[in-house]
Amino acid sequence: MNERFPRPDGGPARATPARTGLAAALSIAVALVALPAHAEKADRDKPLNIEADNMSYDDLNQKNIFTGHVVATKGTIMIKADRVEVTQDPQGYQYATGTSSGNTLSYFRQKRDGVDEYIDGNAVRIDYDGKNDFTKLTTRAVVRRLQGLTKVQDEVHGSVITYDGQKDFYTASAGKDQAGPGNPSGRVRAMLAPRSGGAAPLNGAPATLTPSNTIQGQPQQ
Repeated sequence: MNERFPRPDGGPARATPARTGLAAALSIAVALVALPAHAEKADRDKPLNIEADNMSYDDLNQKNIFTGHVVATKGTIMIKADRVEVTQDPQGYQYATGTSSGNTLSYFRQKRDGVDEYIDGNAVRIDYDGKNDFTKLTTRAVVRRLQGLTKVQDEVHGSVITYDGQKDFYTASAGKDQAGPGNPSGRVRAMLAPRSGGAAPLNGAPATLTPSNTIQGQPQQ
């Protein structure tokens, strides 16, 4: 089995037990799941708009293929990639797969419902499931929670990262594409901002310490 449960590229990863990796994946998921809002609910009802250099249609597989600086938007959802394949099921739900090559990574972004926060990320491959509002980022993946569009609150690196927009739930898995100096086994790495303010300010006067005259007995040796 592959190890479960980021920092970018380097030497070969060291194999670790699947149970250890799975526990790490679950710990990251638990750490990130305590978020009050979900992905923008209106996105699934918005049309899918795509700009690209080229487009072709595969009638046999009922698939639209866009290539060259592709930008796909659906409400607050945005996918940028070298190539995007789009399919639609009989119920009208849309599915998109974005891939990029070389040093270029595909990009994903979606607003969270009811708050001025966004989820965005990069990976070689990004799969979006419009029916379940589920996004999977594969290879050299990083996902961030942003306040507004610029301030990073959380950041997770992994070989594979999934984001469930309905439940606001993440998972991350390790992989050799994350191996590098300081992380030879390609483990998941995360930076998580505090959910509340810091410690209360020290405004009070300092306490006055006085010796006690009531302590009895001999001190212990």
